[in-house]
Parts: sequence; C-alpha cells; structure tokens
Amino acid sequence: MNLEHGCTVWFTGLSGAGKSTVANLIESKLRARGLRVEVLDGDVIRTHLSKGLGFSKADRDTNIRRIGWVCEVLSRNGVVAIAAAISPYHEIRDEVRGKVGRFVEVYMECSIPVLADRDVKGLYKKALAGEIKNFTGVDDPYEPPLNPEVVCHTDGRETPEQSAAKVIGKLEELGYIPAA
Repeated sequence: MNLEHGCTVWFTGLSGAGKSTVANLIESKLRARGLRVEVLDGDVIRTHLSKGLGFSKADRDTNIRRIGWVCEVLSRNGVVAIAAAISPYHEIRDEVRGKVGRFVEVYMECSIPVLADRDVKGLYKKALAGEIKNFTGVDDPYEPPLNPEVVCHTDGRETPEQSAAKVIGKLEELGYIPAA
C-alpha cells in the first residue's frame, strides 16, 4: 500500500542507545507490509551527505538540518522516513519537526553506565577518561526530548523488538500507517 503522505520517525538518544538497531527492525517490518521506507542512519549520513562536518554545535545543527530536509522530502512523497541520529539539541529537533509535519520523536533512553558497559569500541571509557573530547552526553550536552511521542527503554527493560513494536503501534495510532 502506498501512502499519499509519508511521515518521519525521528530517533534521538546517546551513542549506542539502539537507534539504528530499532530503526532497521521497523524498516524491515514496514517493508514487509508493502510500505515505502528509508532509514537515514547518522553514521552513514556523516560519511556521505555531511562529510567534512565536525562536531561543533554549528556542524551538528547543520547535519541535523540536512537529515531533516531529506526526511521532509521523503515524507512529502509518501515514504516513511526513519532518522537515527543522536541529534542532541531540542531546538534543532523542534525546527525539523515544524518543517516535516507528520513527525514522531522516539527517545532511546539509556544511561551512560549501561552504555559504557556494553560499548564494544570503548568510546565511553575513553570519553569518561578525557581521551575523547566533545563526546555527546559526557563532556558535550545531550538534551533529552521534553515530550517525545515514544520512549524506548533500551537499558534492558525492553528488547529491540518490543521497542520497535511500540513505535509501530504509535504510527498506527496516529494514522500514519495502516494497522496490521
């Protein structure tokens, strides 16, 4: 089924909180329903669309605006756009929400101690030790959403499948996708 209007699912949360994992699960489930879906993963976007940007606030905002613009275009053309990017600042997330319209903010909530424990790359340990500077949530700010449509507890209270089901349930409830 093609939708006349798509929507944007915007995952926000700290590095390693499960944004990409749950986004990819949702993509698979929605494609199986015959919906048009595109995942915009923050790491992939930084390699292609935002190559050369650093991690200053201005560069982070530019990165999120670029992702938001792509989501806006995709949504306008009947695609369920799924953005999985840290997007640490309220103001820029709200700016994107205002431009996209049909927007569902998903907060991937997980504490830094849990993230550090399961971090295979050791980035949190290095950031906490001061070896990596400007690491979001450690020595660079992360502003959790004030009123997200969905909160996923990725600290072990929910499985990725349960988190994906919550998001899909919200999309159905809002009428953004047909019920299964």
